Amino acid sequence: MMIKDGLKAAEARCTARHAAGSDPAKRGQILAGAKRIFMERGFDAASVNDICRAAGVSKSTLYIYFDGKEDLFETMIEEERDRRFETVTGILTTDAPPAEVLLRYGCAVASIVCSDDVVRAQRIIIGISERMPELGARFFEGGSQRAKTDLTVFLQRQVCEGRLEVSDIPLAAAQFLELSMTSLWRPRLFGQRRVAPSPKEIETVVTSAVTMFMAAYKIATKPGASQAA
Repeated sequence: MMIKDGLKAAEARCTARHAAGSDPAKRGQILAGAKRIFMERGFDAASVNDICRAAGVSKSTLYIYFDGKEDLFETMIEEERDRRFETVTGILTTDAPPAEVLLRYGCAVASIVCSDDVVRAQRIIIGISERMPELGARFFEGGSQRAKTDLTVFLQRQVCEGRLEVSDIPLAAAQFLELSMTSLWRPRLFGQRRVAPSPKEIETVVTSAVTMFMAAYKIATKPGASQAA
């Protein structure tokens, strides 16, 4: 309920702002400046004045488009996430064998989650979630939970089509996402790995994840019957 209320409030704010601040270029200019400041200094150290200077706008102009620093940060996160996941979600709509789709999807998600900008954003969110838990909850709902939900829908379809046998589909979706980032994401998040993993390393990890996942959930082929991989 809290997350739904938060989303409704965000939609209401966006609708109210649109009438006053209707220039997409100016809005994008403000968000670009905000991103530079947030990524360099974090949420707490970033000030509205810093953002205005980076964006080349006045405070009055910024407040036409956004309610303040928290609103700017949330919008920046949401739009960056939507941009990154726009093509990734489409992978799950293809009609290819499930093992092939899972490999492509796992590699795409791991690449996003382990990227420099996303890791920085995750650290910022973790740093402020203790005193702003609703912000952390919305971040989780729109990111990790979104990937799990999309994958759950895909797995449900595979089960209905007789390609997989899964008793707890949401759990299986979460398991696959965790397996796909084994030894990649946490070392990045905590700074043990300073550089994002290469595509080859990601593919190696996700290939192993697919092998384990299919061993657990693929329907065994009966003698004389054909079964999609």
